[in-house]
Formats: sequence, structure tokens, C-alpha cells
Amino acid sequence: MRIQVITVGTTGSVAPYTGLAHRLLAEGHDVELVTHAKFAPLVECCGLRMKPLQADPFEALIGAHTHLTAAAVSPSRPSGAVRALGSLRSLARDTEQAMLSLVDDVLTAVDPKADVILLSTIAAPIGSAVARHHGIPSMGVFLQPDVPTVEFSPCTTAWRGPARTNRLRGHTANLLFDTLYRTAHRATHERLGITHRSGHRLRAAREREQWPIWHGYSPWVVPRPSDWRPGLHVPGYWWPHECPNYQPPTLVTDFLVAGPPPVLIGFGSMMPGDPEQLGQIAAQALRRAGLRGVVQSGWAGLSVVDDDVITVGEVPHGWLMPQTAAVVHHAGAGTTAAGLRAGVPAVPVPVMTDQPWWAARLGQLGVSAGALPCTELTAARLADALTRTVRAHGLARNATAAAARLAREDGAGAVAQAVARLA
Repeated sequence: MRIQVITVGTTGSVAPYTGLAHRLLAEGHDVELVTHAKFAPLVECCGLRMKPLQADPFEALIGAHTHLTAAAVSPSRPSGAVRALGSLRSLARDTEQAMLSLVDDVLTAVDPKADVILLSTIAAPIGSAVARHHGIPSMGVFLQPDVPTVEFSPCTTAWRGPARTNRLRGHTANLLFDTLYRTAHRATHERLGITHRSGHRLRAAREREQWPIWHGYSPWVVPRPSDWRPGLHVPGYWWPHECPNYQPPTLVTDFLVAGPPPVLIGFGSMMPGDPEQLGQIAAQALRRAGLRGVVQSGWAGLSVVDDDVITVGEVPHGWLMPQTAAVVHHAGAGTTAAGLRAGVPAVPVPVMTDQPWWAARLGQLGVSAGALPCTELTAARLADALTRTVRAHGLARNATAAAARLAREDGAGAVAQAVARLA
């Protein structure tokens, strides 16, 4: 079968799909991964064909959110509240324009001869409409829960356990999400020459038709809600494909063998504040806790020069994380999954969107001593969190057990079987 996998966003929104696409390739399918051009090295290393999307608004969007976060640090002050409100409006406007910028790319990228199209959360609103227009079966392959339930709150809000109001919160969150595609939907329908329908009506249609969605996380991490409709599946994670020719930098391998396991500190695609200040916080926290550290520069451009600390660029989490004592990260869905797979405890420092939700879940699973929001990050607090995490043997045991549990799951295999049935 000819299969297209379309995903947009940051590294964490792309890397897991390399593993899913590679599994489909191994099953004998003709697979094409459609994503931003800058991820070409990541995709090509997997032996996959790639169709590049030229529009890539997400780095700018994350920068805009950084300004919002900075304004929110002191919302009690009138000037801070005004800045936060202005930044929030600006972020909503920029996000809507970002979705619009993807329309022509997705319209061009979709192959009318494809047998099946798989769509990530952000690509689904546009991609499902285009697939329907061409008569191509499609399904969602999401990294976060999307459909409202009473069993937990929507992942773009703070974690809440079972409550009847969770369903209303979920519908409200989806309404806000669909609003961000308002201009994009209008443009998509205009380009296709079809009657315009709002994002809310399109979502309702997908629900009535029981449009299939496969969620790329473990049912142990987030169990499938009992009140979900048929067609919503939670089979397990699909992991980023690891390049067989990868050679780690000598700097890193030498550092790892020169002492006890270090702490990994990295915020991936997030930019939670001034890079120089973040670097100082990291160095001081490690020094106070008496720990060695590996700092990943990430999109924030972190650079730390200190005793027993090195700074690295892109290093696969699947290779590096299992060799660490703990991981400080932003609690994005992909990085959260990587830490669980590595079997190491976490110090989550959530920044935006679904990250506080995943951070709270890590605490409930017993692999984290608690989240440290980026707006409260100081050297003293990070040092204290690191000390508690590394010394808590229970966290390490729980993390090891979690990794063993996840190793028995085969999320990508379940999706491959579903693709065959769908076609």
C-alpha cells in the first residue's frame, strides 16, 4: 500500500513518527513521511522517503509563547497582567496564521493516489478534509488524548482526576483548538472548491463517523477511558527510529566513562527564558547538588561551561538517557515517553500546552518527586529537586519497572495492523 504519514510541529512532534513510518516500511508498504524540510536528516536516516513542507511557523510560535510566559511571571502587577493579556491575544492570532500557512503545503503534499493517510494532531484538521475530498481513507495517529472524557481533564489544562465536569472542559478545549483553524478551514475549502464547514462541525462529523484515532502512548501511562466511543485506541508508544549508523560524540562517551552517571538537562524545542540565565541556573544547581551534568543546547541555545558539566547538541534520547541518573526536561509528550522508556526518574519543568499535564502524570506514576514549573525555576529549587530525585531509591525502582513494562508493548505494530484493515 501507498501510505502517507503527515506530521507538523517541533522535534517531539516528528521523531516518534519516524519509528511508526519505519515499521510500516518494514511491513512492506510504500511509505512517505510528510513534515518540515529541516527534519530531512532525521527522516532520511530511517531510509524513508520524505516530502518536505516549506512552511514551518512553530519556532516563531514557541518564541511568542516565551514572551507570554515572561509576562505571566508577575501577573499580579497591572503592567504584567496587561502584557500577559496582550501576549495571549498575539499568540492566538499568530497560531491562527500559522495554521493558515500550512494549508497550501498540505494541499500540495497529499498524494491523490495514496491508499491511506495518517495524520498527527496538528495536521488532522486540514489533512482529514483534504483526504476526504480525494476519497482517501485516513486516521489519526495522535501523541496526546484528544476526545473528552469524565476520567481525566483535557491535556491542555492542569491534570484533574475523574470528574463529571472534565467532559465539559474537554469540549471547551476542543472548541478553542478548532477556533485556531478558523481561517485555515475557510482557505482549505475555498482551494478545494467545496462548501465551507466550521472546525466544530468537521469534528462533530468525525465523531459521528467514528473516525479512527490511534494514540501513541502506553495504556499504563494513560489508560483508555471507559466512556470513549469505538474507534479510539491506546495501543502503546511508537518510538523514534534510531539511526543504525549513529556515532556518539567522543566528548560525550569520554565524559560518561569518566565518572558516575550524570544528570541530563534539556528543554528540547522549548525556549523557557533567557538562555544565559538558564545555563547559569543549571550549572549552579548541579554544583549545589554535587552532580555531574550533560546539558543539551536545544532550541533555547543553552551553553554551560563548568566543572563536571558538558554541553551537547543533538544526541538521541534512546542512546543517552539510559546512561543518566535523572533527566530534567520540559515534559513534552515525546520527551516524557523517552524518559519512561529509559527507566530513569524525571524532574519535569513544564513550559506550555500539555506539558504540565504530563508532568503531573509522571508524579502519579511514581517516577518523579514533583514538577517544577519554569516560572518558578531557580538554582536553589532545581538543586533541591535534583537531590531529592537522585537520592529517592523508590523513584529509580519505579522508573526501572516502568521501562520493563513499556518494553512489552508494541504500539507501532498495532497501528500497522489497523492500517492493513483500514485499506
